[in-house]
Amino acid sequence: MDEQNTSAPARAQSAPADNPSRTRRHGGGITHDNTRHTTRFVVIGNHLTQHKELSLLAIGLGCHLQSLPTGAGADIKTLAARFPEGPTRIAAALRELETHGYLRRERHRTTTGRIVTRTVSCNQPGASRREPADTACPPAKRTPPRRTGHKALPAVPQPSSKAPALLQTALDLLATLRRHDPRLLLSATDTAHLVPGVAAWLERDVTPAAVRHALTDGLPDEPLRRPAALLAHRLTDRLPPPPPFRAPAGPPAPRYDVRNCDGCDRGFRAPETEDRCRDCRA
Repeated sequence: MDEQNTSAPARAQSAPADNPSRTRRHGGGITHDNTRHTTRFVVIGNHLTQHKELSLLAIGLGCHLQSLPTGAGADIKTLAARFPEGPTRIAAALRELETHGYLRRERHRTTTGRIVTRTVSCNQPGASRREPADTACPPAKRTPPRRTGHKALPAVPQPSSKAPALLQTALDLLATLRRHDPRLLLSATDTAHLVPGVAAWLERDVTPAAVRHALTDGLPDEPLRRPAALLAHRLTDRLPPPPPFRAPAGPPAPRYDVRNCDGCDRGFRAPETEDRCRDCRA
């Protein structure tokens, strides 16, 4: 962003008449003390900075993204580490920008076969496609309103035991997932659906820490629309095999009362049918 902008006006232009932030004629309002930039600046359109439908956070984030050099990190984790708003609010602002065409996400396969998500910042949504690809973006498609009711969650493995202690351990594990990733905040209904699947892992001699790692490791960077569905898929797809079969031990040997031997009067244990100790019988 070190290029000199020779086409930028020397003074701020008046806002459109329909803009509520336009300069007032009879005193009051904002005035500007402007100095012309010659290095380290980026041109931001008023259609973004004065957008009537975007939140202030989305406008500020859109300006920040347009100022970043190519290749800079723009995923939720990187932005959350840079700003104090947190991943939830940043993810919502990114969705606003994507809805209004200032942002789009593209999936690409690397030479190693890994799928990565590339974030594209658009400075002029809806501009002509004859312009270079890095200066214009196609208009974003409006997301249709969601219908009431969600699709049923995928089925999860069922444990062979319904022991209260086992189910409580599974419930506690699911309730703490949000500490590792705020996007894994589950509703009570989703948690109740996932508890049997976690219990099925635990009864297979898998530690709670190992179950938690299997559910949270390698999550995608983009927002999770249905985290419970992703967790249900992982519980089923990554279910470990059952532990090796262990034959049950035989019945314990009977324990007889102590009796006195009729031959030597020594105490010994034996069934009532025996009246002499082993030595006397020999």
